[in-house]
Amino acid sequence: MFSEIDVRNFIAAHADGAHVLDVREPHEYEAGHVPGAQLVPLSTVPAAAGDLPLGQPIYVICQSGNRSRVAAAHLARSGHDARSVIGGTSGWIGAGRPVVRGLRANLA
Repeated sequence: MFSEIDVRNFIAAHADGAHVLDVREPHEYEAGHVPGAQLVPLSTVPAAAGDLPLGQPIYVICQSGNRSRVAAAHLARSGHDARSVIGGTSGWIGAGRPVVRGLRANLA
């Protein structure tokens, strides 16, 4: 079973170096994503699950929270500690948090 986390708690986890998986499509990610988020579109999550770390939380984010729930459920079935971010990238932006534009993952 996966869990869900609200944006406020996700902001704290992100500040602590959370592993963030963005499951949107590349054009959505390029338009603006959480700094440090790894792009793994929803359709590729099953194939990528084996390459993701076990034993640490993975915070799964999309635009609003729907796709992240699907991806988090799949990852949980694969043995991952997956947490879907309620409100997604829209909630992150709504909280005044920064986004990175383009395909680079690890720039603030």
